[in-house]
Amino acid sequence: MITQTLLSAEETMEFAQNFARELRAGDVIYLSGELGAGKTVFARGLCRGLGFAGGVTSPTFTLVNVYEGGRLPVFHFDLYRLGGAADLESIGYDEYFDAGGVCVVEWPERAMKASAFFKWLVTLTTCAENENAREITIRENTGR
Repeated sequence: MITQTLLSAEETMEFAQNFARELRAGDVIYLSGELGAGKTVFARGLCRGLGFAGGVTSPTFTLVNVYEGGRLPVFHFDLYRLGGAADLESIGYDEYFDAGGVCVVEWPERAMKASAFFKWLVTLTTCAENENAREITIRENTGR
């Protein structure tokens, strides 16, 4: 388990870029944290670390964005507005896990049936004493 305090969005991006070096095809990363904790900033850093040069935004209304052109494709999910299992089925959610890329899932607790899929659980927490700082914890799921 890794725990670290990051003092800015830039540090969060840099941390995620470095973490991306460890990622392999088929890895699933769950991003957990309250609104504004930096989940999308972390996802943006991962995409940069994997070589994607374009814009990275949260797929809040589309459920998934696909980023290709880097070392591995990234399938970025945001389940915050998930209406139910039918929403996931309508986009072929399960197929992305076998597509040879990295799946990044924001708000994974909205789809608990997928909880066994994750390789990495990344938790971001805001720090009360510094509104720009985040504590990040990364835990590997070794029982996967």
